[in-house]
Amino acid sequence: MVNATEAQSVSFDDLPLAPQMKEILRSYKFVTPTPIQIKAIPVAMTGGDVIGIAQTGTGKTLAFGLPMIERLARHKGRGLVILPTRELALQVEEELNKLGSKLGMKTVVLIGGANMGKQIRDLKAKPHVIVCTPGRLIDHMEQKTLSLADVKILVLDEADRMLDMGFAPQLARIMTAVPKDRQTLLFSATMPQDIVTIANKHMKTPVRIEVAQQGTASERVSQELIIVHKAEKLSLLKTILSEYKGTILVFSRTKHGAKKICAAVKVMGHTSAELHANKSLSQRREALEGFKIGRYRVLIATDIAARGIDVKGIELVINYDLPDASEDYVHRIGRTGRAGKEGKAISFATPDQTTDVRSIERLIRMKLPVSKRTGLTRIEFPAGSDDRYPSHGARPFSGPRAGSGSSAIKPYSKYRAQGSSSSRPAARTPYVGKSYPVPAPSAFGAPKVASTSEYSTPAPRPATSSRPPFKKDGFKGRSGAKGKARGFRKYEPAERFDKDDSAPATGQYSFKTTI
Repeated sequence: MVNATEAQSVSFDDLPLAPQMKEILRSYKFVTPTPIQIKAIPVAMTGGDVIGIAQTGTGKTLAFGLPMIERLARHKGRGLVILPTRELALQVEEELNKLGSKLGMKTVVLIGGANMGKQIRDLKAKPHVIVCTPGRLIDHMEQKTLSLADVKILVLDEADRMLDMGFAPQLARIMTAVPKDRQTLLFSATMPQDIVTIANKHMKTPVRIEVAQQGTASERVSQELIIVHKAEKLSLLKTILSEYKGTILVFSRTKHGAKKICAAVKVMGHTSAELHANKSLSQRREALEGFKIGRYRVLIATDIAARGIDVKGIELVINYDLPDASEDYVHRIGRTGRAGKEGKAISFATPDQTTDVRSIERLIRMKLPVSKRTGLTRIEFPAGSDDRYPSHGARPFSGPRAGSGSSAIKPYSKYRAQGSSSSRPAARTPYVGKSYPVPAPSAFGAPKVASTSEYSTPAPRPATSSRPPFKKDGFKGRSGAKGKARGFRKYEPAERFDKDDSAPATGQYSFKTTI
């Protein structure tokens, strides 16, 4: 592992790069390589496969970009770089084009939301490097406007993020389409089991380079946690925005929340823009470019901007909502404190988010310092709260069992308390003969379940029984131009499973669904 002192003593002149490439780096004032660049570039220059594990903002783009461009300049073939988001693809293509253009190399970016015709024209120019997102690459493969037969170097950047976003099937298809005789460079912030599987299946004895322990937060970012009620978040945000004068990046958990926060920030008197998946590609590019050049002081974004978006000089990152995944916390706060500068990250947490906070603390291996701001109402997490259950989603067990054996009652489940043996209510079935007994109350207030032997066998449903109360025409919405329902599912009884009408009916039907 490379420490900071060792990294500062190494320059790009010490790396195995061509003199012309070193001259290009000097022209862009790239002098000192980062630890991931020091370790990854020499291995990649030999043509070997590399797995690079490094925290966000550590210069992974140059770690794979420099050896890829230089090796493609020496040998025939094409480079393919796959990234999870459009913004990250645009940024990487810009960096690679800046370095490769001086060597006569052409690059192209293939992303969704952009003009397909222009991309086809760019591909006909036979670019040396293709930077793309998985979905748009598959589109070109299906339309046969792109062949991957000449790919010599494959780069998977932010691989863990691509898997989180559900791109595993697309990646598997791409990996089988590229030649087996290739170099593969995989870079990621974490090393989940899915990436290990990809490495074992599609890489040739890769060299694993890990310059920082997984989940490590940047040492240059000071962190602060504020426990606040949800209704008071906007007023707290207003106070913090007035305390800082530089550019501020605010993260929201949802697209709707980002839109709402952006509108509130504008009312507060600050120039702001929003960046999320509901915006078109041109709107997202305009928002990001405006934030870079200072047109917007505050950018409100979802986790679409949590990885790889390199905007220099962000003074403060605010987690207005804690992320769904703890790993995204590290990537969020990594947007500040870049290029050797100090940064600040403030996170808002509601009193019921103990579990989310503890999960983040376990990942970064440190306790988040709770704010001691003056004039701020001090709120603590509820006494006795623990991290056995998530703060949303699963429902915790709320009390001890009553009794033992098959008749034990779980007080948190109203269905089991009423005697159902499953998590859903028992079907209403008419009983004949013996009357339905009333259960006696137990010590926990829930009725005890009587033995099933007290009930008689239900009578069979007569063959002439009416069908379930489904409307034949489905659920009708507003009519269109021709009077047909639009956008609603129709459930229509098809045919009984009972073929013999003389036998007792089971009451079961098959249903067909139409849109």
